[in-house]
Amino acid sequence: MKKLLIFSFVIALLNSCGSGGPNGELVGVEGRRSFAEPNPYGMVLVPMGSFNMGGNDQDVSWAINAPTRTISVDAFWIDQTEISNNQYRQFVYYVRDSIARRKLAEQNDEFAISEDQFGNPIDPPTLNWEIPIDPTDEGQAEILKEMYYTKEESFYNRKEVDTRKLDYEYFWVDLKQAAARRNRYNFETQSYDQGEIINNMGVPVKVTDRSSFIIRDKVNVYPDTLCWISDFTYSFNEPYATTYFWHPSYDNYPVVGVSWKQATAFCIWRTQMLNKYMASEGQPGSHDYRLPTEAEWEYAARGGLDHSMYPWGGPYTRNAEGCFLANFKPLRGNLVDDGGFITLPVGSFDPNDYGIYDMAGNVAEWTANAFDESAYAFTHDMNPDYKYNAKPNDPPALKRKVIRGGSWKDIGYFLQVGTRTFEYQDTTKSYIGFRCVKTYLGSK
Repeated sequence: MKKLLIFSFVIALLNSCGSGGPNGELVGVEGRRSFAEPNPYGMVLVPMGSFNMGGNDQDVSWAINAPTRTISVDAFWIDQTEISNNQYRQFVYYVRDSIARRKLAEQNDEFAISEDQFGNPIDPPTLNWEIPIDPTDEGQAEILKEMYYTKEESFYNRKEVDTRKLDYEYFWVDLKQAAARRNRYNFETQSYDQGEIINNMGVPVKVTDRSSFIIRDKVNVYPDTLCWISDFTYSFNEPYATTYFWHPSYDNYPVVGVSWKQATAFCIWRTQMLNKYMASEGQPGSHDYRLPTEAEWEYAARGGLDHSMYPWGGPYTRNAEGCFLANFKPLRGNLVDDGGFITLPVGSFDPNDYGIYDMAGNVAEWTANAFDESAYAFTHDMNPDYKYNAKPNDPPALKRKVIRGGSWKDIGYFLQVGTRTFEYQDTTKSYIGFRCVKTYLGSK
């Protein structure tokens, strides 16, 4: 009798959910929670619009890789400034602490959560971030010893974390390959009978289920501090190599020495951090943080001034008082004439009309797109996007990613909003940083 009552209750519940609206009318699913996306911290909204993408000056190099064309871009959020050293350090510390807690959880159940609040098992267990790590505990210190440089590698017996071990494993869904017709689920055969994807190592793999489209990768997250030395021959830059990333004096300076893959991993980590908080508040997740497409970057840099050469408008790099408007390499190499020597703190110059800082100069910025000289000829005019997930064994030409904006060591030509150039995705430079964007939910 009891089973019959439970069965009857389930039937009634199902009927109540799917019985339709009042009087049998189509009213949609009731009880849906409304969602008003809050303004993401440190970001500004760039409204949807159309603009003429491409060069606004003579093509001096005759590269013909940025012909003018009209495109349309959806609304999106973008960071007001480049990601700073201190912001990126939050990512590095998270990776460091999660590795430490994972090692402790293997030996101590206190650092693992194996049941949810209702007593249901969690498989695999998650890390318990509420339990503090005690540096004076001899047992914990012994477990964490392998995270530090060995005695032979330490300098003056300093106890320092071995940054070579700060690896971050991350995942994303390859929607481009999932959208291919051959990779779609066949409802007649109830299988992915024709599907085949190229995995992250460049190997063809037969599609078995949805998990086939989940791509995983691992990257060391610590910035390449030695790029300050390797980028410039016969130049004394050792002080930057030893202090630029970690010293508090540079906290508000843009992070550099970060590869395209590290910047991509940062965006995924930032997304997971936000979605975890949203879930704890009972809210649905938001769009992912990501690197901007090349079109989004240029649209944001223009600030609504469609035909201007620079983010501030006009064809000049100085204002009416003769002051430079960005941090770059003016004149014949007078690096200090614009007020800086290398990078400057983010937001040191006035923003453009969208309220975005440093879209020209300071550091060049990674975009999401692969670089192809003829990309403007074959990408769509609606949210143009050209991506290629380069494999380890691909030739260097396929590992090129678009960078924009110019940097502290570049001449004024590279500051123009229509100038495009590239760098290789696995390289790190002392003059390349990045900022994140996030697609706006709805229309704006």
